Amino acid sequence: MKSYTTIFLFFLLLFSFDGVAQSDSLSKNDTLVWYTDLVTASELSKASNKPVFAFFTGSDWCGWCKKLQRDVFAKPEFIQWAKNNVVLLELDFPRNKTLSPELTQQNASLQQAFQVRGYPTIWMFFMNKNAETSKFELQALGSLGYPQGFEPGKEQVKFLADANLILSNQK
Repeated sequence: MKSYTTIFLFFLLLFSFDGVAQSDSLSKNDTLVWYTDLVTASELSKASNKPVFAFFTGSDWCGWCKKLQRDVFAKPEFIQWAKNNVVLLELDFPRNKTLSPELTQQNASLQQAFQVRGYPTIWMFFMNKNAETSKFELQALGSLGYPQGFEPGKEQVKFLADANLILSNQK
């Protein structure tokens, strides 16, 4: 997996670009910034010492992805948690809209590096440059999906407990 990560990061740096996706449904104070460019998210992650929270989604077709956004990501508890703990990265795999070739390549490379096989999937990680080899490496912290075993109407509580468990185990 490490060799795929190195290859992916090499291509990523060749095709880096700035991308930000923001939610329209929230007020300005409650707006989360979802980056679409890994390099930008990684730079912010390094500067803030917060991991990247990569959301693998099929924005225009995945029902569970939309449900996760509605039941967890749109809740005030998640919004506050995200602002304090992570840098948000959306990795979209739409069926009915076209992404730029660079964004498509970036998302596919990360999907391969993390071996994502279904949606929604969230991976939390840091991206570091190896001082000796000058290559970028991913330090995966853990993954999440739609929360399991939650109290109905309180999906965000279970999701945040699972996310905090991943963050508490980081080295």
